[in-house]
Amino acid sequence: MSQPIYITTPLYYVNAAPHIGHSYTEVAADCLARYRRLKGDDVFFLTGTDEHGEKIAQAAAAKGQAPKAFADQASDTFRQLWELLGIAGSYTRFLRTTDPDHEAAVQRVLTTLKSTLKLGTYVFWYCVPCETSYALTEIDPTAPVCPTCQRPLKQIEEEDYYLNLEEHREWLRRYIEDHETFILPTQRRNEVLALLGDPAHPLPDLCITRPKDRVPWGIDVPFSPAHVTYVWFDALLNYITALGWPEDPRFHRYWNEAGAVHLIGKDILRHHALYWPIILRVLGVRPPKTIFAHGWWKIGEQKMSKSLGNIVDPRIVITRLLAGQPYAADVYRYFLLREIPFGQDGMFSEEALMKRLDSDLANDLGNLVNRTCSMIERYHQGRVPASACFNSLDEEIVKQAEAAVRQVESAMERLAFTQAVEAIMQLVSKTNVYVEAASPWKLVKQPEQARRLETVLCVLAESARIIAILLEPFMPAVSTAMWAQLGFSATQPRRLGDAARWGQVPAGQSIGPHPVLFPRSEAKKEA
Repeated sequence: MSQPIYITTPLYYVNAAPHIGHSYTEVAADCLARYRRLKGDDVFFLTGTDEHGEKIAQAAAAKGQAPKAFADQASDTFRQLWELLGIAGSYTRFLRTTDPDHEAAVQRVLTTLKSTLKLGTYVFWYCVPCETSYALTEIDPTAPVCPTCQRPLKQIEEEDYYLNLEEHREWLRRYIEDHETFILPTQRRNEVLALLGDPAHPLPDLCITRPKDRVPWGIDVPFSPAHVTYVWFDALLNYITALGWPEDPRFHRYWNEAGAVHLIGKDILRHHALYWPIILRVLGVRPPKTIFAHGWWKIGEQKMSKSLGNIVDPRIVITRLLAGQPYAADVYRYFLLREIPFGQDGMFSEEALMKRLDSDLANDLGNLVNRTCSMIERYHQGRVPASACFNSLDEEIVKQAEAAVRQVESAMERLAFTQAVEAIMQLVSKTNVYVEAASPWKLVKQPEQARRLETVLCVLAESARIIAILLEPFMPAVSTAMWAQLGFSATQPRRLGDAARWGQVPAGQSIGPHPVLFPRSEAKKEA
């Protein structure tokens, strides 16, 4: 039975070009969305760009542009990268915080909350690159630097509207303790509980406005012409404004009925795990189902960050480093999802990427698919034979395929992308071992083994079919190519339920053209 699920990424801040960290969140969300669709579920996948705030105004001024014109161009850069990564057709909505319906909904939220807000003059530390404020008691005044990006903080004194967080502290602490999967992984959950656990250090009030004379680029506060909405308050609300909060049926189906799964980087955990649930509580809206804060990609020991200027540009990796690979974007996707467990920090290097390409993809997956199709072409006139005589060797592959489906399902329920990929690649590896043990190139020379040869070729085609289905969320273009090489038409859908059933390649089906999926470079061929 089809189940609704709501999957979101953060809205990416458009002050500079996207980097590997943005693509990691986006690829993971797309993978989860594709997997749930593969199961037959009803998916709403939300992504977009965050376009207000002081940092955007500064970046636009530096280029001699109006903030909206700058945001238009920057938002398109993200859209183009998602298209390059095969994600553009997967998300349900790409929301921009400059969208009129979002701005109107934010103003409606402000009006709804007006009676709970207080106006006052406060002094706080502020990080412009992160657009994040800190109470004076949270920062060492002798070395006022941002805990996230290590940039200098500036002290600000101004009159704004504030939301009291401390009065909701105990409720949030109990809620997190009672809902083990609300914040994942466990390490991040424990970090938030530690912040909430000491009553001697009350939560600072959340400033939700900025004076218009200091930050003119923002959504106007409907009851105060002198203020605009604080960019983080504006951005967090996108998760409900995109669904037409509060009356739209989509809001009931995907938020109230399904529950949201927020995928974020751990650097914005505070905003999502502290501010956001409390904002929702004041609005009378249930918290999201899960907030999963993944780790950082690093070069050396330093976190990648646009504000630090040490980014890896996915476009360069795909179009230059992986030039000549027909499925370069999928190679990149595979590396992100395979290299490190989701939730941990990882190290990016060209060497690690190329090792995955050569070993996992070219030697194992690509070789298996090419051998399978080539042997069916040479040994059985390009048509998949019917299985004739199963033996224990064949049964082991059937069991391995069944296990792979179960392992992928279990891993994806836990957002354990790496474990899911490992299960698929273990099936690839076992099938390659099967090829060597069955030795169809020997069987073809023995006429009395014709029926055995047909069974081996059928087993290889079936294993490749199941691998193609399981790979769809992770490497959609490669999955589609494998599907076509096995002779399936584009109108024949790939479904997870079909992966669990052995014997779905029709006997007599003609395989398609089967060029090499992961060609080696000339330099490697010569070596």
